[in-house]
Amino acid sequence: MTANSAPDAARLSMRQVLLCGALVVTLSMGIRHGFGLWLQPITMDRGWTRETFAFALAIQNIAWGLAGPFTGMLADRFGPFRVLMAGGVLYALGLVLMALSTSGLAFTGSAGLLIGIAQSGTTYAVIYGVIGRNVAAEKRSWAMGVAAAAGSFGQFLMVPVENWLIASSGWQNALFILACAALIIVPLAFGLREPVRAHAAPAHSQSILQALREAFGYRSFQLLMAGYFVCGFQVVFIGVHMPSYLKDQGLSPQVATYALALIGLFNVFGTYAAGALGQRYPKRYILSCIYALRSVAIVLFLLLPLTPASVYVFSSVMGLLWLSTIPPTNAVLAQMFGLQHMSMLSGFVFLSHQVGSFLGVWLGGRLYDSTGSYTVVWWLAVALGVMAALVNLPVRESAIVRAPQQSTAPAL
Repeated sequence: MTANSAPDAARLSMRQVLLCGALVVTLSMGIRHGFGLWLQPITMDRGWTRETFAFALAIQNIAWGLAGPFTGMLADRFGPFRVLMAGGVLYALGLVLMALSTSGLAFTGSAGLLIGIAQSGTTYAVIYGVIGRNVAAEKRSWAMGVAAAAGSFGQFLMVPVENWLIASSGWQNALFILACAALIIVPLAFGLREPVRAHAAPAHSQSILQALREAFGYRSFQLLMAGYFVCGFQVVFIGVHMPSYLKDQGLSPQVATYALALIGLFNVFGTYAAGALGQRYPKRYILSCIYALRSVAIVLFLLLPLTPASVYVFSSVMGLLWLSTIPPTNAVLAQMFGLQHMSMLSGFVFLSHQVGSFLGVWLGGRLYDSTGSYTVVWWLAVALGVMAALVNLPVRESAIVRAPQQSTAPAL
């Protein structure tokens, strides 16, 4: 039996995996996508600078990234159930403390560190590990597209809801309500509780250290990480700072709300399409096209007159490209390295994404406070998109060639 196969009796049904996994991602990603709506209410109420808020969300992204490999290791070794349970509880606690924080340090600890760790255990690395182990290889890229599309639907669904909650209940009460919503992840975790199965030995069993040495020494893995860095920089900068950018340009807050919702709506189609196309075409070409088109879209957005209509067109186009990098990237990982350490390796690739996210959100706040403009960061996002389009082209998607195994000692 290979690492990419398992007895049907040892698998959860694909329908159950997709339903529960999609709902978990809808909640976890949907809540976080609306955090930009809290920037101005919180900073104005607390008397903080935008950099204070941006730094906390930057810490959130880097904490998510740093915790990702470890939550991935736990999910690979012990299953996703416990990781998802703990992540749901931490998410709710972080949202409550975010509402109660009265200093920048406390806000960084709650909105940044605690929620970041919670997100590492409730999003793609853990869910994609379950999909990889329970969905047949010929449907895996498509299934990952479905899960990513669920995260996008969460943005489309949750951003208007969060905006309404802030307007009707105040920003603090809105966070308390979202904390209750995050707790729904706990019962959903039961639907992803994998049976005790022949976790047993794949044909080529590796220790964690062997898997890491192999991956980090492989050029295509390094290139995927470089591309994912750019993905994080672009989407988190836009997601957090675009509402304030539009308001600075004289557009109403409602335009920003519709813009974020459109990103979420069109990303449902974009991520699903990327997953489906990944079953038919080389995934490296899909990734290169996504990054190149992002740069083109940003350039046109900056050069054309800024109107509500241009914002909606830009948001729709960016929505098609928003999280569409996720299914092909993770499908390539499964093809190259197999499934034994997939959640862990996905966590390391996502760490690169989150380093980019940290820089994107923090530089947005830092350079705005020092220059009064987001212009430099917008153009940096364009240049990085071109770089990412180029580095994905030489990625090799085939399974890595391994020497015959000499030892039958159990993996660490």
